Amino acid sequence: MNEQDIRGLVEDVREGRISRREFIHYMIGAGLSVPMAGTILMHSGVANAQAYGSFAYKPTKRGGGGVVKLLMWQGPTLLNPHFATGTKDQYGSRMFYEPLAAWDGDGNLVPLLAAEIPSLANGGVGKDGKTVTWKLKKGVTWHDGKPFTADDVIFNHAYASDPATACTTISSYKDNKVEKIDSHTVKVTFNKPTPFWADPFVGTRGCIIPKHLFEAFSGAKSRDAPANLKPVGTGPYLFVDFRPGDLVSGKIYPNYHEANRPHFDAFEMKGGGDAVSAARAVLQTGEFDYAWNMQVEDEILLRLEAGGKGKVNIVPGGGLEMVQLNYTDPWNEVEGERASLKSKHPSLTDPAVREAFTLLIDRVSIQQHIYGRTGISTRNFVNQPTRFASKDNKFEFNTDKAAAILEAAGWKKGSDGIRAKDGKKLKYVFQTSINAPRQKVQQIIKQACTKVGIDLELKQVVASVFFSSDVANVDTYTKFFCDVQMYQTTQTQPDPEIFINQFCSWEASTKENKWQGRNITRYINADFDKIFRQAEAELDPVKRSAMFVEMNENLVKNRAIYPLVNRPAVHAVSNKMRLPLTGWDNDTAFIKDWFREG
Repeated sequence: MNEQDIRGLVEDVREGRISRREFIHYMIGAGLSVPMAGTILMHSGVANAQAYGSFAYKPTKRGGGGVVKLLMWQGPTLLNPHFATGTKDQYGSRMFYEPLAAWDGDGNLVPLLAAEIPSLANGGVGKDGKTVTWKLKKGVTWHDGKPFTADDVIFNHAYASDPATACTTISSYKDNKVEKIDSHTVKVTFNKPTPFWADPFVGTRGCIIPKHLFEAFSGAKSRDAPANLKPVGTGPYLFVDFRPGDLVSGKIYPNYHEANRPHFDAFEMKGGGDAVSAARAVLQTGEFDYAWNMQVEDEILLRLEAGGKGKVNIVPGGGLEMVQLNYTDPWNEVEGERASLKSKHPSLTDPAVREAFTLLIDRVSIQQHIYGRTGISTRNFVNQPTRFASKDNKFEFNTDKAAAILEAAGWKKGSDGIRAKDGKKLKYVFQTSINAPRQKVQQIIKQACTKVGIDLELKQVVASVFFSSDVANVDTYTKFFCDVQMYQTTQTQPDPEIFINQFCSWEASTKENKWQGRNITRYINADFDKIFRQAEAELDPVKRSAMFVEMNENLVKNRAIYPLVNRPAVHAVSNKMRLPLTGWDNDTAFIKDWFREG
């Protein structure tokens, strides 16, 4: 199917000659995913679906469902969505805060605090691609009774776009403006045509915090706000208690803005433990209703499912387990900063070393013996939607070839068996979070590296520390104060623009931005930056897709990243629970719709 064919089908949907479902069916046949097909329609100005999937909400009254118990083996450490560096903090914050709209499992936008989804048809999206106008839902109140208005949205833009506030969401706000049209209408103006206009105020990066509680804590005072730990949102639950890393709890908000929601009277989100214990607590003992992120060997999950209390949900998404090599020197300070952009890693910037590393990762074994159905081996950074995945995604595990590359590049083995050149040894610290599959992967890579003369010192950090948003902690993955590290990066939007921007030079994680920048490896590539800027402004969805493929190939070919497995969202859920899950937003994005049957 070529560009002209796709354009013809889009027009058929617009004119009503074929349905959205038929269009998606054709796109799947052409190799595109369901979310990507929906995104093409959205970018082409075809009205979005206003309801999500086939999920049927059954409760006929608010409350009455008792307590829903969630288990996060990495418990949230703060509850401000604009400071969340990991999904655990996003999930905890989302129990209280809401964006204007969220992404459902099919990649459709669903209104939450918005009255409707903007489109070309309803005049919400500007024809030049430079504006989007949001009409806000009326009658929404914050948990303390104050009304939610356009002023709150305006404030959130100012708050998140201020570099001194040091928000992880800054890239969604800093290059656009927002103005108040009336008390319940705001207009976002971009500085150039912006096809992916559904970024600010949408999904994980779009949760709205109240102006009246945060206004005094913008800029340098941002970390001092009491509400960072005691949220006051518009969501279905009122804050009750928060013990960082241990427990978040809430009770039903009686004035929630949607009828008959939520079903549960209260929630408890328990943190700590490990993924295997969390899986067992849902699948085998039934102590909890839901457990997050089942990073557990698949053979263990299969055994636990046999217990009959629950099942493993595998939801397609773009999550990627990956290894990163540091481009900067983490062991020497430059002007008081480790891993400064002004430094250069003494050996990991050698193309030969980077090429050897990719040959030392046995991705097939990692999938077959560890992840099974919960992780698909890959060399692509962008894997979903599949249209953006590079077709040149072959990978090879070959220690002899890796050794030959190092030898030819002048890295010779010493008496200790470690290769060295010009006084520099191939000796590295390789860190990850404490987790059985990750530690097994570390061992697999270490064995291959040892065979060719690379020495890896394995380091494991408690997950709540490794993924902490605490800027004072030196062991967080965002600081990357070691040579090699491994973790999962999540893609929470069907459009990969925000996902792939973690390789843009201006996103580098530094002391100046309190290590909140998303470019953690500090990869600097002018060609990549240039294509990204072009894609940001390309209104033609088909041409724009090609640019993302090019960016993906840039990362793969330059060995900028070492993908291991594409990980769908994997959860353990009680057999009685009914919940709409999505691989394109947080699991808790639709917590208002969760209910229990029987």
